[in-house]
Amino acid sequence: MSEIVYQTLKAEKLNETLDDLASILHGCVQNGASVSFIHPFSKEDARSFWLKDVFPKVEKGETVLLVARADDRLVGTVQLQTNLPPNQTHRCEVAKLLVHPDYRKRGIATTLMENLEEEARALGKSLITLDTRSGDQAEPLYILLDYKIAGRIPNFARAADCDRLDSTTYMYKILEQTDL
Repeated sequence: MSEIVYQTLKAEKLNETLDDLASILHGCVQNGASVSFIHPFSKEDARSFWLKDVFPKVEKGETVLLVARADDRLVGTVQLQTNLPPNQTHRCEVAKLLVHPDYRKRGIATTLMENLEEEARALGKSLITLDTRSGDQAEPLYILLDYKIAGRIPNFARAADCDRLDSTTYMYKILEQTDL
């Protein structure tokens, strides 16, 4: 098993990682991940998402992009969204926890989330929120990481590969602040 290296991706490195990020997203959607996209979903669609939706926010400092690297390519990623309204500057949101299907079951998602929490603490955040498809494989992971269920909304989003409407589970974690 190859070593997995975790890092926060800096704005100047975005373009050189585009193909890897697109491959991760494309692979996850093709495997049924509920991450806002539906079939058909091409690698070009994935590239467009990163270029238009994520990279500008990273460049502005509104989103922190964490990645996992193995075998000379990116294999996992998660986003910490920090640009929230003035009355919510104490919190942040998790977006798009993705691990390439070929690299699952290696603890990558867990370590990405632990690193995300460290970033949130370093930014002075005291609350993290997220949503995930109810019953999805990510829900037990978040529970193991001490996220609490705030509630569920039925028929929230269409499944990636069919017309089924799935529920979403809203979750949160209150961070204990450490001396920085």
